Amino acid sequence: MKDLIVPIISAAIERAHAAGRLKSAPSGEIAVEEPKDPSHGDAATNVALAMARAEGMPPRKIAETLREFIEIPPEIREVSVAGPGFINFRMAPLYWHREMRRAAAMREAYFRPRKWKIREGGNDTVQVEFLSANPTGPLTVGHGRNAVLGDTLARLYEAAGFAVTREYYFNNGGRQMRLLGESVRARYLQELGREATLPEDGYQGEYIREIARELVRQHGASLADSAELEVFRAAAEQAIFADIRRTCERLGIRFDVYTNELDLVRDGKVAEVLAGLRERGLVAEYDGAVWLRAEPLGLPKDRALVRSGGEQEPIYRTPDIAYHMDKLRRGFDLVIDVFGADHLSEHEDVIAAVRALGGETSRIRAIIYQFVTLTRGGEKVKMSTRRATYVTLEELIDEVGSDVARFFFLFRKHNSHLDFDLDLAKKQAPENPVFYVQYAHARLASVFREAEKAGLALPADDAAIDLSLLSDEEIELTKRALKLAEVSTLAARELEPHRIPFHLLELAGDFHRYYNKPTNRIIGPERELSLARLYLAGLLKCAIAAGLGLLGVSSPERM
Repeated sequence: MKDLIVPIISAAIERAHAAGRLKSAPSGEIAVEEPKDPSHGDAATNVALAMARAEGMPPRKIAETLREFIEIPPEIREVSVAGPGFINFRMAPLYWHREMRRAAAMREAYFRPRKWKIREGGNDTVQVEFLSANPTGPLTVGHGRNAVLGDTLARLYEAAGFAVTREYYFNNGGRQMRLLGESVRARYLQELGREATLPEDGYQGEYIREIARELVRQHGASLADSAELEVFRAAAEQAIFADIRRTCERLGIRFDVYTNELDLVRDGKVAEVLAGLRERGLVAEYDGAVWLRAEPLGLPKDRALVRSGGEQEPIYRTPDIAYHMDKLRRGFDLVIDVFGADHLSEHEDVIAAVRALGGETSRIRAIIYQFVTLTRGGEKVKMSTRRATYVTLEELIDEVGSDVARFFFLFRKHNSHLDFDLDLAKKQAPENPVFYVQYAHARLASVFREAEKAGLALPADDAAIDLSLLSDEEIELTKRALKLAEVSTLAARELEPHRIPFHLLELAGDFHRYYNKPTNRIIGPERELSLARLYLAGLLKCAIAAGLGLLGVSSPERM
């Protein structure tokens, strides 16, 4: 639509300028957007408001002048001026018929995000770092929201034509991993019948016992007298990561690159960061620790970079700074970080330090999501990785399926708290949003089975189909379906994947209401009308399948 309207406006400005009615041209791109109120039309531009200062006249007068010089093509039914100076366009049925045919030719590609230039001189590469759960226990429901958000963003950018790297970063050093190793060692000794006590704040889940039992099977009692924790830590990391990968595979999630804290330390990248911050006077040493100075960076308070004690161990934010410097060195046009709300202040520290070190932080964008509350029977299900009083992501998938899990994780804006209602998720009823959308696709599939039984099939040459037979209600359905391309583009550009399930739910609702009317029988006695409606059904079916595909959710043919 924008590709049609912008040249029309540009030509009108040129004609008005040549006639001496206007003296300037708009600076920058002419904006064309959908009006918030559908009664105002299908598209609107504020170009007259943008030109008002240079013209020295009221924007409405500029809009009315441009309206005089607009040559209206057959694809546009009406051009009007509204409010302080908006120019509104209402498209003719011919436009929608042509778009329907274009969508039918392109199939699901029509509904994918449109590619844009992320930065001048770039290479169209995007890195998405997500999930990044430390290997201390099975993935929880909270991890699931992170994983699905990140994977969906990666899918959107891939669908738009960018080269996407999915990356998983984890801390495999530090206090948490020592506690994990000590916990496994204690359970290992207990499995051998020896007395051993879990460390304070140790990990108590059954998975720790399973790792310990496997060590007994592999090594017998040969590790019992060893004070070295590495074998226990490494065994835990390997076993837990195998479990994490299995869970991700069930959700259709994969990673291209795994990066870890210990490698950043061993490769000298953490030391390089500390040296760079010292050179810039951004490091202070007191209380036996090394601190990032807050005042020069505009941060609320100093943050520890290296903890106090004999080992002088870097704190998690220091390797994170090194990791982000490494991301930028690899030349990605865009780096997307998916973090929980508990990482917000840490991320701000990291970005401030990266900027101070000369990193181009404008290439880094974060999506900070709020937490998930799992409920069953109206009661909150408590979660704690160490105490093991939690529902794992694997268990959630077992209970509701991967489609429902993915859709529900996306069915709230990321900065809103998510209440995951298990009872609703398992309902095969319209109030379950994923069921409602998938059922629309299954219904449309059944229409084509019905058409086949009736001996009705769409001709190879769709020009033979008379789309003018479609009603205003059917054109509105068409508009909703075609709008998915714009919605998916905005979802990618704004890092807001929730836009897609919201739109699919609206589209499904429009279709179900249409389908339930006796007058809207798709396969009816009038062959030409049936073909036109079947063509519309094909468009709707393709749009829903494309939208669900972008979310990593299946499109069932039967339900």
